[in-house]
Order: sequence, then structure tokens, then C-alpha cells
Amino acid sequence: MTEPTAAEPNAPSSGDDTTADSGAPTVIIVVTEEPLKPVDVDKIIALHEEESATYRVLVPADVQRNMLSSFLNHLSLFEMKEALDSLRPVDRDEAHADAQGALDTTLAEFAAHGVPATGEITGDDPLPTLVEEVSRLDASEVVVVTEPQAVEDTFHTDWASKARETLGLPVLHMYAGDWRLG
Repeated sequence: MTEPTAAEPNAPSSGDDTTADSGAPTVIIVVTEEPLKPVDVDKIIALHEEESATYRVLVPADVQRNMLSSFLNHLSLFEMKEALDSLRPVDRDEAHADAQGALDTTLAEFAAHGVPATGEITGDDPLPTLVEEVSRLDASEVVVVTEPQAVEDTFHTDWASKARETLGLPVLHMYAGDWRLG
């Protein structure tokens, strides 16, 4: 009589099954400065459709944005009106209201897709909160959604690049409302 192999249905378990599902959902952290659109949420949840995933959304209240960088980003995309608008100082209350609106819209979009999501507004730099949340939630991946940013993307000073350097886990950078990756 031969002993059963792992491929046989009656094979005894070795006790070291690292592929077994722990039952806990995968936690994905989404950092966005924009309210996510249906297309954004579609592609984010499509990345994890084979597993049970929950999402934690972080939206920075960007009250200290770099006006020159923002101006150059808009110019690189031939967005002249937005480039000129970016030269006016940022109002703190307006920045928080924009961040709250982006968070509310994004959480509503996840809910419309039947996917569990929670979120919060962070400070100007979302990285400290991101590091805390990755540790607290044992997150397995980060998705950063931004508008195209010519200066930051070119010099790797964007949030996705900083997160990759700091976290040591997969970080996907997507552009809002688009199928392109950053």
C-alpha cells in the first residue's frame, strides 16, 4: 500500500498549511486627494475580487500645498485655468471642506459597490497616518489615487513613492478617473 500524496483527497494534513485562509478580510488602504469616481472604485475592487477585502480611505486636507508644483502640474496638462487658480493661497477651512467632501463621496462610492469601507481626513502629509494605519490594521496593500503630477512623479516625491520607500509593502499609484497607472 502506498501513502497518500498531497494531491489525493484523503491525504493527511501536514499541519503547516500556509495557504489556508485565516478568514480575516484583506485590508487595503486607499489614499486619495480626489473624490473617487465609479471607474476608480471599479478598478480598485477588481484588484481583489478573488478575496474578501475591506478598505480604509485616507484623504489629506492639503492646506500647505506647494503652489509652484501645483502650477507646473496643471501647465504640463495644458490646464491653464487650473494653473492660474492654483496660485491663490489655500484657505484652511476650504481645504478641510474639500477633504470631507472627497471622503464622503469616496465612501458612498464604495458603499454603492457593496464593499465595506471606512475613512478619515489626515493632515497635509498623509504618510504618518498611513504608517500608523498599516500597522494598526495589518494592511496588505496601499492604493494611492491622484491626479497626474508631473513634478512629483518625475522626481519621485509623490505619496506613492514615499510610501513604497517607507512601508515595504505593495503600493499601487493610479490616476483618478483614468486607467493609467502612475
